[in-house]
Amino acid sequence: MIWLLGLLFVLFFFRVPIAFALGITSLVGLWLTDTDLVIIAQKTFSGIDSFTLVAIPLFVLAGEIMTVGGISKRLIDFASLLVGHWPAGLAMVAVLACTFFSAISGSAIADAAAIGGILIPAMVSQGYDRRFSATLVASASTIGPVIPPSIPFILFGVMASVSIGDLFLAGVAPGILMAAVLMIYVYYYGKKNNIRGRDKMASRKEIAAGFKDAFLALLLPVIIIGGFRSGMFTATESGVIAVIYALIIGSFVYKELNFKKLRKVLLDSALSSATILFVIANATLFTWLLTFHDIPDQLGALVSSISDQQWVILLLINIVLLIAGTFIDTISALTIFTPLFLPIALAAGIDPIHLGVIIVVNLTIGMITPPLGVCLFVTSSIAKVNLAQMVRPLLPQFLVLLVVLIIITYFPQVSLFLPHLFGG
Repeated sequence: MIWLLGLLFVLFFFRVPIAFALGITSLVGLWLTDTDLVIIAQKTFSGIDSFTLVAIPLFVLAGEIMTVGGISKRLIDFASLLVGHWPAGLAMVAVLACTFFSAISGSAIADAAAIGGILIPAMVSQGYDRRFSATLVASASTIGPVIPPSIPFILFGVMASVSIGDLFLAGVAPGILMAAVLMIYVYYYGKKNNIRGRDKMASRKEIAAGFKDAFLALLLPVIIIGGFRSGMFTATESGVIAVIYALIIGSFVYKELNFKKLRKVLLDSALSSATILFVIANATLFTWLLTFHDIPDQLGALVSSISDQQWVILLLINIVLLIAGTFIDTISALTIFTPLFLPIALAAGIDPIHLGVIIVVNLTIGMITPPLGVCLFVTSSIAKVNLAQMVRPLLPQFLVLLVVLIIITYFPQVSLFLPHLFGG
């Protein structure tokens, strides 16, 4: 029955939408094995019948509210005060602003749209190359799903039965590391091309004022992680708190959220959530079919026949995920590969929290690799450049993120020290 995976990728090749490809493959597999088709209704429903998964539409809604509620501008202003005077200062601001916004939205696409919409035109007006501006914001936006709150971590936690709070903590250091290496690259780029930042460094008074203005936005991830670790609320309850917090800040503090904007936010978040949950429902059926026919065990035996060395297994996982990320979106790939790789990783002694970080970082890097590269599509449309023209300036940014992936993969304490520190 391993041919099921082959059929799935054939459908991907012919550009069948991911959710439908999963459903069609599952239906064919059930029909050919004379399985009662009532299992379709049972498994698709049970796949989304989870209290924890309610956190996904809640965090999507919270991110949408924060995006239109004046958060991005305040985060950009604060980032500019901190690093705007460095070489290639505005590019530095783009990376730091994406990092800040990651802790609000948890979405790479939201980062690319919100930060790119403001900073890409500003960078171009200051003489930055359009292609570089678009690729940099796209690359920095990949930090979005790594720094908590993170929808991919919630989904992985449900599928792998591991603590979402520990996963959130595990994403902090890798996310900061991604931001740091991108900023080092930007610094080198600015020095090489003699691109100067703002004339003078911001004063302490200006930085304090900027921090005060952005403080309420930056406080959200602290509230979420603190609530998790203290046991005050669950993942789902933290989503409710995030929505209420975002509504209060956007409506009554920043006063940029009105009824007209809220209507659009509710519609957009409903569409995004429905898409994600539809993929999860079909992926649950597909996963059950794979497990029923022992395909994870067969795949594990195949990998073990190649090598039982942990570093080789991690290398194989990375290669498969990097390739898959070029043409499968993050949520779909997560639901497909988690049940395949989890048994293999556990058998090799790999911590499931560590595996979750590896999978999520891999798949977010996939959001800037053609042909899918959804973040590239977002920033290319803002910068008005052809996707093919972005490949050359993207390459060094991809390589520095690849270095981070290697560090995260082979130095697990980068991800695990915070969960261990807080008793996870």
